[in-house]
Amino acid sequence: MNERSPTLIPDTGRGNQAAILNAALEAFGEKGFYGASMRDVARGAGTSLSNLYNYFPAKADLLAALLRMANDELLSRIQAAVDGAGRRASDRLRAAVVAHVGFVVDHQVASLVALSEIRYLTGVARKRVVAARDSTQGLYEEIVAAGSASGEFATPYPDDAARNIVSMCAAIATWYHPGGRLTPEQLAGQHAHYALALLQGPL
Repeated sequence: MNERSPTLIPDTGRGNQAAILNAALEAFGEKGFYGASMRDVARGAGTSLSNLYNYFPAKADLLAALLRMANDELLSRIQAAVDGAGRRASDRLRAAVVAHVGFVVDHQVASLVALSEIRYLTGVARKRVVAARDSTQGLYEEIVAAGSASGEFATPYPDDAARNIVSMCAAIATWYHPGGRLTPEQLAGQHAHYALALLQGPL
């Protein structure tokens, strides 16, 4: 697996930091957090192990930084899409899902690492990442609540709907394959349809 995205991990202006983060993403994607070593990351970044520790004292610090950056980009995309979608809850929900699926397709490795490796974070680092992830789900919750209140969404389970939609979009990272039967645009449209069907909203 390989992913190099300048929009997800830009040059921070701090020496080797971007190269280290990109190398960590690749290592975690290929070997998982447990299987990847700091030496793997240093090798991938073309730097020394001692220099790597100057930037990130522990492997968990690398993982936490990557997950925060991934969620920040995801949240930014969804927020921008929702802001430009008008006032109808169904239009905003469709825009959110299309943006979410687009992110997963564009950053599949980061999405998969976020989905599967967060279990290795503990303490404050985990709390911060979970709080950032909750802010993304919160956007969906606001849309679902508004649509339920206006009568656009008829689901009897609005409290659980947002979580299920987020989980559905995130799971794409586990099976998506570029060049498959559906284009990214078709995939996004299909999942927007699924989400609206789940909410019993206008398709």
